[in-house]
Amino acid sequence: VQLQASGGGLVQAGGSLRLSCTASVRISRYSMGWFRQAPGKEREFVAAYKWSNSGAYYADSVKGRFTISRDNAKNTVYLQMHNLKPEDTAVYYCAADTGVISSTIRYESAYNYWGQGTLVTVSS
Repeated sequence: VQLQASGGGLVQAGGSLRLSCTASVRISRYSMGWFRQAPGKEREFVAAYKWSNSGAYYADSVKGRFTISRDNAKNTVYLQMHNLKPEDTAVYYCAADTGVISSTIRYESAYNYWGQGTLVTVSS
């Protein structure tokens, strides 16, 4: 499984960006997640969409500003980001795996497949 993330860039605080992650396989049975790693910090969970379409999960820090969605026909998951803040600056990674359950969907260890990351820089 290969994941290709794109859409990062430089944006001013308050602006918006949409990240995309396209998989080399049909994603209908994969849970898809977004994680990010800021300079000098550990990678952290941002959002995820369970394979069963039973709902989306968000980190508290992005709830209400970010929206994760998926287009199974295009094998792509999106992360729409609004009202960006300087603290959102990070490399954003998409991740995928099958069989991810609700209790582990926020953890890196639940995913075996990772994209290369796309850099988001938010200027103040």
